[in-house]
Amino acid sequence: METFSHAQPASKYSLSNGAETALTAIVSNDDNLSYCSIISVYDGTDEALTALTDDGVDELRQMLAHARRTADEWNDFLEAFVDDEELIARIKAKFPR
Repeated sequence: METFSHAQPASKYSLSNGAETALTAIVSNDDNLSYCSIISVYDGTDEALTALTDDGVDELRQMLAHARRTADEWNDFLEAFVDDEELIARIKAKFPR
């Protein structure tokens, strides 16, 4: 299972340039991925980590690959998941990679 946290992203994945914001937006709504792909992990404190199962990571990869097929699809994806207009502009300026 791959885990992502607001405080400490999993070291396997580098979340920068708005990726953490987009990831947070995607996983904050469990309708975006299949049932049981997004889970909460409790470590005994009052806070929980949001985590993706292996299937959730695969779905997220497919979602991003689909969104990156064309500039229009990427822009639609950003508009749907990122609320920060300045961040959207920065991300759009870097497309395509």
